Amino acid sequence: MTPEQIKLVQESFSKVAPISEQAAVIFYDRLFEVAPTVRAMFPNDMTEQRKKLMTTLAVVVNGLSNLEAVLPAASALAKRHVNYGAKPEHYPVVGGALLRTLEKGLGEAWTPDVAAAWIAAYGTLSGYMISEAYGRAQAAE
Repeated sequence: MTPEQIKLVQESFSKVAPISEQAAVIFYDRLFEVAPTVRAMFPNDMTEQRKKLMTTLAVVVNGLSNLEAVLPAASALAKRHVNYGAKPEHYPVVGGALLRTLEKGLGEAWTPDVAAAWIAAYGTLSGYMISEAYGRAQAAE
């Protein structure tokens, strides 16, 4: 990721943060719409899960300027997700739901440059998380 992409991700996320509860609802609604089989991995009451999502996103987004500081937590998160039933093929689906959520939440502020920055950020982190949880060969696929 370039410094400009990091800045775009951080600035755009700061616009979504005030509507974090609504954004989390949009995210999970979209995720369960496109991948209904993953619904079973989550609790019936999604209140805490939605808060965890937005808190984790905030930590990661704020840590992009110092990625090395975020990587240990990302590694631990990836390994925990294996226990929940997450598979490497879920990562692109989650990424798509995240991008759609950001597009809806940002409206006109969702520009091609912002989209490219988020794609780069998600690709970087999801690739790392897949390699940590499943090995380097899985991340390359």
